[in-house]
Amino acid sequence: MATAAVNGIEINYRDTGGDGPVVLFSHGFMMNHTMFDAQLEALASEYRCIAWDERGFGGTRAPGPFTYWDSANDALALLDHLGIESAVFTGMSQGGFLSMRAALTAPERVQALVLIDSTADLDDPETIEGYRGMLHVFEHSDADKQSEVFAITAGLILGDEALGNEWIPVWEALDRQQLIWAGGALISRDDIMDRLHEITCPVFTVHGTDDVAITIDRARSLAATLSDHRGFLEVPGAAHAPNMTHPDEVNAAIREFLQSL
Repeated sequence: MATAAVNGIEINYRDTGGDGPVVLFSHGFMMNHTMFDAQLEALASEYRCIAWDERGFGGTRAPGPFTYWDSANDALALLDHLGIESAVFTGMSQGGFLSMRAALTAPERVQALVLIDSTADLDDPETIEGYRGMLHVFEHSDADKQSEVFAITAGLILGDEALGNEWIPVWEALDRQQLIWAGGALISRDDIMDRLHEITCPVFTVHGTDDVAITIDRARSLAATLSDHRGFLEVPGAAHAPNMTHPDEVNAAIREFLQSL
């Protein structure tokens, strides 16, 4: 793995290299860059694929509280570090949050967006309280209670018991302070629905029909607001991370979108 010292942090990332168009993959909350392994394997022969660990997860540590605007600037700074002028930003959930903010911050750097189970609005108060309760458990409860929360999280994100069992040990190893700071970004994010008219690049959406973390109707509202939305892949039976649970279908759709640019 490589690291980039930017914005006062060290970003851990994987770069497949090559001369093809650049695709930057940004992961969801609780995950890390490896959640895109299937996409990098499928696309690296045609595209330069870069997957990175965002603040608080994987090998990238946060120095303190942060926002998704900070994460957007981290993504742009990583491109600077690599000498890349622009890329297709592909983001799952919070990776989509930061990718849209990158498009608002530096539209000339974002060639297109692929949004996987993401949204531009805010969660309802009940969901936010649920997140607060989760963070309280991570900060104050014993290992058994935390394990229960991780099991619930696996069901929400992956909806696949075997895959969830692979990720629970990764989550159990997370630094709890890092997780709390990352959770703060999730809970306190701003609503950018009223700024979506500023995003003029092509956008493609992927969303699981069984996602309860961000329901598909919210993704459809987002898609209807964008000026150059070019397609919506519904993944039947998928939860919050269809790129992991249904990689063949998702990879084919992403490749078709990339080829159309």
